[in-house]
Amino acid sequence: MRPFTLNYALPSGGSTVVTPYRFDESLQLNVLPDGRPAVSDPALLLAAGTTTSTAGSQTHFDD
Repeated sequence: MRPFTLNYALPSGGSTVVTPYRFDESLQLNVLPDGRPAVSDPALLLAAGTTTSTAGSQTHFDD
C-alpha cells in the first residue's frame, strides 16, 4: 500500500530543465557560458527568478 502523501511529496517525473549558467569556483559566482556573471542577464533573471547555487551554504558560515 502506498501512503497518500507520497503522491504529492515525490516528483512525478524527471525534470528536463537545463540551467544556462554554472558555478565558477574561482569567482565564487554563477556565470553564463560566455563568462559573464549570471546576474547580469535580465532575461535569465526574469525566467529563473534567481541564480542561487548550493555552494554558498557549503563555503560560507553566515548564509
